[in-house]
Amino acid sequence: MNLEIIKMAGGSLLAKKTRTFLSMLGIIIGVATVIAVFAVGKGAQQSVNSQFQNLSANSILIMPNRGRGFTSSSKLKTADAQLLLGADHISTATGAVESNVSVSYGATTKNYDVVGADQNFISISNLSITSGRAISADDINSKSSVAIVGSNVVTDLFSNGETPVGSEITVNSKKLTVIGVLKKLGSRVGMISIDDAVIIPSSTAEKSILGSRGQVMINTQVDNVDNTGAATSSITAILRTEHKLRIDQEDDFRILDAGSMVAAAQASAKTMTALLTAIAAITLLVSGIGIMNVMFVTVAERTKEIGIAKAIGGKQSDILSQFLLESVILSMVGGIIGMIIGQAAIPIISYFNWIAMASSSTGPIIGFTFSVLVGVFFGFYPAFKASRLDPVDALRSE
Repeated sequence: MNLEIIKMAGGSLLAKKTRTFLSMLGIIIGVATVIAVFAVGKGAQQSVNSQFQNLSANSILIMPNRGRGFTSSSKLKTADAQLLLGADHISTATGAVESNVSVSYGATTKNYDVVGADQNFISISNLSITSGRAISADDINSKSSVAIVGSNVVTDLFSNGETPVGSEITVNSKKLTVIGVLKKLGSRVGMISIDDAVIIPSSTAEKSILGSRGQVMINTQVDNVDNTGAATSSITAILRTEHKLRIDQEDDFRILDAGSMVAAAQASAKTMTALLTAIAAITLLVSGIGIMNVMFVTVAERTKEIGIAKAIGGKQSDILSQFLLESVILSMVGGIIGMIIGQAAIPIISYFNWIAMASSSTGPIIGFTFSVLVGVFFGFYPAFKASRLDPVDALRSE
């Protein structure tokens, strides 16, 4: 393909700037959408991994089951965690109760996740204390008015540089002394955002702060992942007996193992990515049809030009190359602009926290490659038709 053909193709596109831009618009939108789709998919997967990274593969979570069809509320309570230490293959267990309530220090008041937990919660959840101490068994037994705060709570409430440990905060109108500060985690434990949490003794939470409003969660650890099934059966039997459920009554609790939760969440993220990718592919195909229509119109408008080119010795391959190149240029330039827009949108959307997104090399590669293929595929037939025109008939056309 010589330089003259490239110049002619470029000149033809520049001569009709508005038509050229409108032809590229579908490609631009399609490629930007493909990039956004893969960014959303990767962001969703990272969000899943972040949410469950502090739950080991052998974790089993037990939560209340308050769905339709139940005649009474769940009887699950944090004290059930101690009972489950007697279940088959369970090595450790911890109970927690959580609710979003008002927390204040000085003139600052904000709502945080307040978690009533026992002495095992910190270690089982793989959390670290940067200063102070953790909740002890004595705190649980004596219903102590103490609290451990997350890193964001420290930033919000102690913004003037005060020392959190030893300070008094007010949680739902009750004074509590801060005894520890958690290391910044940047992720969640189950449904709890640890950095935005205040952890207090479960006995204190249930007695005077959260009462029956809190969401109970028990985290147990199986001695071996292979024993998850047997452990689940044993947990079910113990809790049904403790809650005095009749044979015809359904469980008032739900049992979820970490492995299944992660797999299900990741599968949902992949399904969403596949669905959005299909939508983006349809957008690119529609834009390809638009390019083909534009190329047909271009061929019709330039029939006499084609006839002159053939009359002075232009080859079919030259005519084919010129019109095909115009189509490819449309798709390539549109693809590049779409890549720029798609990549630029990721940090903007992430900054405003509208939706979880993460840059992925797969999106730009697939988007640009598909856009070029669309240009070649949908541009070939109009270019072929142009190259096959009879020069005499072409010269006679008006």
